[in-house]
Amino acid sequence: MVVEMHAGLASDGGSKLKMLLTFVDALPSGSEEGVYYSIDLGGTNFRVLRVQVGAGSVIVNQKVEQQPIPEELTKGTTEGLFNFVALALKNFLEGEDDQDGKMALGFTFSFPVRQISVSSGSLIRWTKGFSIRDTVGRDVAQCLNEALANCGLNVRVTALVNDTVGTLALGHYYDEDTVAAVIIGSGTNACYIERTDAIIKCQGLLTNSGGMVVNMEWGNFWSSHLPRTPYDILLDDETHNRNDQGFEKMISGMYLGEIARLVFHRMAQESDVFGDAADSLSNPFILSTPFLAAIREDDSPDLSEVRRILQEHLKIPDAPLKTRRLVVKVCDIVTRRAARLAAAGIVGILKKLGRDGSGAASSGRGRGQPRRTVVAIEGGLYQGYPVFREYLDEALVEILGEEVARNVTLRVTEDGSGVGAALLAAVHSSNRQQQGGPI
Repeated sequence: MVVEMHAGLASDGGSKLKMLLTFVDALPSGSEEGVYYSIDLGGTNFRVLRVQVGAGSVIVNQKVEQQPIPEELTKGTTEGLFNFVALALKNFLEGEDDQDGKMALGFTFSFPVRQISVSSGSLIRWTKGFSIRDTVGRDVAQCLNEALANCGLNVRVTALVNDTVGTLALGHYYDEDTVAAVIIGSGTNACYIERTDAIIKCQGLLTNSGGMVVNMEWGNFWSSHLPRTPYDILLDDETHNRNDQGFEKMISGMYLGEIARLVFHRMAQESDVFGDAADSLSNPFILSTPFLAAIREDDSPDLSEVRRILQEHLKIPDAPLKTRRLVVKVCDIVTRRAARLAAAGIVGILKKLGRDGSGAASSGRGRGQPRRTVVAIEGGLYQGYPVFREYLDEALVEILGEEVARNVTLRVTEDGSGVGAALLAAVHSSNRQQQGGPI
């Protein structure tokens, strides 16, 4: 992981890790005050948030509205989509009493973007079922700003971020020792604070803090050291993005149930352990990760929940207890591997930052004074699947050693993509006023 991080920072295309610059050189510190807004657009629903903050890391109150995006807009025109979003913000703002000056807006846009500044970036490609051709290559913040102006709103995007950067911002708001953020949900990604002089592909880049948040896009990480099995190869072959997102396919919620299904299907073909259920096990993605988690966490003596899931969802009736135990074991192995690989990825980031106890990079203190380090973590797999969380935490201690691990905290952070983006809008709107423009 560390080798690939260095390669990705040295040149674009130098690694499977994109190591994208975010131009975020300042993070919330807890001293922010006022009312800020954010729009979170990352899938079939989008959200509008109003966040009021007081000094001392206090979120006074927040208001959230969620709305589905009509399917025709995901395949229509750029103007159609952004006008729809702007109109939703206009309706949301009606009755608000803080519309005197220009309002700062954080825009979480969870699609691949080539960032140009903290408040602008061009769309590289659509994902998640969106296919509006004329948006690709355009500055999405500018598209939204134009739509907001057309609606007569005195609002502009002051921070364009992806959800992982929002998670880091929210983590840092509560705890200034937060140096990285990881999302492990249906997908996975990570970002961290890098020294500006270590970003070789952008020599001469100046920031006010000497640091910048780097979006790793770590779901695409690959290395010959990763233990790839025949099941990983089968999974990759049946996905639309073959040879991409290799790390994500081993550790994220979208894929864990499918890896287990591929193992069960092979068992059914090569033995009679599932009777004649090979056909029902041949349907891709029939076993979702929530079912995999429920199977692993069934602690009833006769594994009755496992029996129910096998019967109702995998169409395997009357599986004996011995078979049910085998099913639990497979789900355990798939979960454990994912959690341990995710932990290794986190240690990779700590190692790159010189915070893994190896002393490889100077931390500005003597070796005898380990530095407290916080990693903000978000996503349903870590938050909602206790066994996954236990395996990840356990692996972190195993790799770092107990002494170093004592100084590393994984802090669950909720709603970075909403509240975190609003806080970044706060930071970068005040920075802009003080410093006369973005970096």
